[in-house]
Amino acid sequence: MILSEVWSAYKDDKKIEGFSDYTMRAYGIQVSLLIRHFGDVSISDISLLDLKRYLAKDADRLKPSTIGSRVRFMRSLFKWAHNEGVITANPAAKLKEPKEGKRVPKFIAEEDIERIREGARGPMEKALVCLLYATGCRIGEVHLMNKNHIHWEDRSLIVLGKGNKEREVYFDTKTYLWLKEYINSRTDDCEALFITERRPFRRAQIHSLRRVVKRIAKRAGVKVNIYPHKYRHSFCTHLMDRGAPIEVISSLAGHQKIETTRIYAALSGERRREMYRKYF
Repeated sequence: MILSEVWSAYKDDKKIEGFSDYTMRAYGIQVSLLIRHFGDVSISDISLLDLKRYLAKDADRLKPSTIGSRVRFMRSLFKWAHNEGVITANPAAKLKEPKEGKRVPKFIAEEDIERIREGARGPMEKALVCLLYATGCRIGEVHLMNKNHIHWEDRSLIVLGKGNKEREVYFDTKTYLWLKEYINSRTDDCEALFITERRPFRRAQIHSLRRVVKRIAKRAGVKVNIYPHKYRHSFCTHLMDRGAPIEVISSLAGHQKIETTRIYAALSGERRREMYRKYF
């Protein structure tokens, strides 16, 4: 079975398992890179040495996290092919991800959060930045939100997270007011919570929401690089600073492993040390 045929069958299985469209698009890029390198050859013709050479050719110019993503995809694809009887042995089983240094997530200072809120214009921009910070949601989760996902009485939202897992998130009064104003200002019948800024109105795509976030930060005069996921880091960091239990933060953020949340505990500690050295 050639790589393109393997990908087609693998993709169908993963969709049945509930993999998100975002994940499948990322995997589609990975398989395109494989086919560009090897050609659309039979998957059984690819050896462990071939895969290692494929990874090694770009190792000097790519981040370890990017190489790690390639490794995880190949292990998943070849494991599926082996389990399905397409190949008799799995050459990717012995592939190892590169070691990564411990990365501390970057967050937005609370003063800059306020500058950004002030810099936002109109109900849509204000609702977006308030929601990102108040809920800590991933931009892909915000993209999938619908108006009917909002429970106005208790200021909560049902979010579809990684692995199609639902969770409940909450928002503050400021976010409540801007969401209400944004929705009430619209004349469309689109179910999406955030829609395109121009006609024809339809669900705003992830890249469009990212562009709006950067536009607001630039207008507000914030000097550091601002992107949607930084609001998520800020949400977790600021909750940690204010003494929220790590289990609560993990649940609100939708972390699959509490170890992910512990990174913010280390970050919070570093920030406290920084403040001590600054003021003592």
